Amino acid sequence: MDERGWTEKELRDTMAEMTAVTVPVNKRVEGKQTVLDLAAAERFLRKAYIISLGNCGCRMKMKKCDAPLDVCLCLDEEAEDFIKRGEAKEVSVEQALNALRRSHEAGLVHLTFMTKGEKQPFIICSCCSCCCHALSALLRFNIPDAVYKSEHTAEQDMEKCDNCGICVEKCPTKSIKSYVPLQVL
Repeated sequence: MDERGWTEKELRDTMAEMTAVTVPVNKRVEGKQTVLDLAAAERFLRKAYIISLGNCGCRMKMKKCDAPLDVCLCLDEEAEDFIKRGEAKEVSVEQALNALRRSHEAGLVHLTFMTKGEKQPFIICSCCSCCCHALSALLRFNIPDAVYKSEHTAEQDMEKCDNCGICVEKCPTKSIKSYVPLQVL
């Protein structure tokens, strides 16, 4: 790992094992699979026989931001493994949804991790672009298979925009370069 974070080799090795699927926030990502929205994430959570909540391994390893740590959700067998190892605690669907809401408010991107060929995710993470291996792979090294495509695209609502610039600052993919300044008459 270099001072900027994950190395390209580490990311390519990780991406060979699994691929993240975004729950879109601010950018359309081209790829091979459809992205889950929050309603789909909730359906996966409700189908799980057990859910665990633990700390984000990427943010714990990289320590590059102050985003919430306790937002990593595991489902089914993965949840059992994390609980057994003492790395996560069992939570209800409502507690899991609260973690997703809290991470959304922090500006994090919701990614589900699925083993190739599987239809059910085993992890739902809330990722930042400075620590997450999947977002780093996409943004720093242009490894497009790290994150599958989104069927959703965020759009700026100019009627609600007050030109505060928060969207530019918070955008995890740096897709929003500037906001439209107010015109002074």
